[in-house]
Amino acid sequence: MKKRTKTIVAMTLSCLLALSGCSFNKADSGKKDTTVIDDNPSSISSIASSQQTDEVVVFEEIPHPDFDISANDTEGSSTENSSKEPSTEGTTEETAETPVDDNVVMVFFGDSQIANGKSDGTDIPSLVSQRVPNSKSYNLAIGGTTAALEMSTSNAQDYENWTSNCFFGMVLALEGTVDRNKLLASNPTTLETMNQINPAEVDYYFIEYGANDFFGRVPLDKYSYEGDINEIFTYYGAICQGIDKLQKMSPNAHIIMLTPFYGIYKDANGSYLGDSYIVSNGIGTLADYAKKAINVAEDKELYILDTMFRSKCDLYLDTADQYLMDNIHLTLTGRQIFARLLAHVPNSYEGFEPSAYRQTENIRIADFNPDEYYKISDESLQELFPEEYEKYINGEYLLVKP
Repeated sequence: MKKRTKTIVAMTLSCLLALSGCSFNKADSGKKDTTVIDDNPSSISSIASSQQTDEVVVFEEIPHPDFDISANDTEGSSTENSSKEPSTEGTTEETAETPVDDNVVMVFFGDSQIANGKSDGTDIPSLVSQRVPNSKSYNLAIGGTTAALEMSTSNAQDYENWTSNCFFGMVLALEGTVDRNKLLASNPTTLETMNQINPAEVDYYFIEYGANDFFGRVPLDKYSYEGDINEIFTYYGAICQGIDKLQKMSPNAHIIMLTPFYGIYKDANGSYLGDSYIVSNGIGTLADYAKKAINVAEDKELYILDTMFRSKCDLYLDTADQYLMDNIHLTLTGRQIFARLLAHVPNSYEGFEPSAYRQTENIRIADFNPDEYYKISDESLQELFPEEYEKYINGEYLLVKP
């Protein structure tokens, strides 16, 4: 189901709504009220600014988990959901009844946060696809990768000998500018996945980078670097240039940004050093990289999912042990939560559910049930989204019925 606009601009909302949970196949009445914030990039930027702290600790070498990134490229990297209702069954094979051209095609770029779970189908792209009817997801994420081109690269224009699988390099490979067989020789499953993608058929691109840029002390932008620098070596510049190429390849696709995820840092003895708001690499904190991702979304007029500043869920110090397996990487529950939040984007823009769901859900992990399907109460929908309420009453939404 192809869209004819290039980007998503979030609507504005700040109000009280009733939050309810229901099973994938049965709707329940509202359970409780919660204060929510709109998902406009400018609003998220304001939230980020309000959480600014003067307490910053600089570490030249920041300890981080030695995660096995090679395990993420061993098995399937694409998932299809051909059902007409939300599916909890995982990957299904393509059938003649659901040709690819009729599918919602989603492509994911990112680091280990997106790559993790590929081997058993619990990666975020697979979990999103399970919640989006008639969808096909392609996971191009590779653990340990950055958005920016490595500073050690001597010639950023030497496409014939290109070897970097950073975000910009992956976009060049999808575009055909660099040799993808050479670039992804050590990531055969990702290569196989990329070979299945026709950019002209892509409906959604999801982009998530930042943690490895932070650990690698990548400049935030050209202004954070002393001297002249090719912007492809910066976090902001590489993402912007990659997005420009994606928009040329897939002019009808929506592009969705994710901020880097909140995390905690400890020393070799397990002593707490600080979190993403406090620990700096000498250039900035990971929260600063998240703010720069929000700047990209603002400047490019993209939808962005905040995974840093608690505008959509309660990932923070007191819940980190539930969201994060090693203080950095998401647990299965963490991936399920962010997949549910992400799935609202294609579901709302494909008309499968009211956009109110995308604009209002805020998850508390203590209350989270992966088998629930979020909806707001009929009363709140009627009061705050009257046009969507009429569609709901008329049974026009595939995923929710009156």
